[in-house]
Amino acid sequence: MSVNKVILVGNVGKDPETRYLDESTAITKFPMATSETYKNRQGERVSTTEWHNVVLWRGLAQVAEKYVKKGTQIYIEGRIKTRSYDDAEGNKKYITEIVGDQMQLLGRRPDDDGSRGDGDGGQGQGSSGGQGQGSSGGQASGTDQGAESGSDPFDSGDNGPDDLPF
Repeated sequence: MSVNKVILVGNVGKDPETRYLDESTAITKFPMATSETYKNRQGERVSTTEWHNVVLWRGLAQVAEKYVKKGTQIYIEGRIKTRSYDDAEGNKKYITEIVGDQMQLLGRRPDDDGSRGDGDGGQGQGSSGGQGQGSSGGQASGTDQGAESGSDPFDSGDNGPDDLPF
C-alpha cells in the first residue's frame, strides 16, 4: 500500500492562469507559497518559504478562476505529481506539481464589511469529481458549481444562532 497525499496552507503567488482543453475541461495553474518560521540555536528567528506549483482541473479549476487571486490564502489538498518534458533546446526537464482535489479559500472576502451580501468574492471549498461533497453549505464540486447568476455560491443561508447545547 502507498499514500500520495499533500495538504498545504499558504498564499497564492500570482493570479491563476486558466485554459480550457475543450468546452468543459478547465485547467488552472498557479504558484503557492508556504512559510515556516523557527528559532535557530542562536535564538534568531528564521523564516523559510517553499514554492509549490498547484494544478486544478474541471469544476475546481473554474472555482479558482473566479475566486482566487494573487495573495489569497488557501488550503489545498491533493497529490504530488512529477512529469517531464523537452525544452526548446531538446533538454529533458522535470516539474513537480500539486494536483489539487480539494480547495478551501481562507481569510476574509475582499468585499467583506461584516454583512452577507451578494458580493463576488468568495470563501468556500470545492472538490473535483463530485466526491460526495455536493453543492450546499459553501461547497462546490467538479460537476456542480452550485451557483445561480446573481447569488453567492458559498452562502449557506443559515444566519441564525446555532442550536448546540453548549
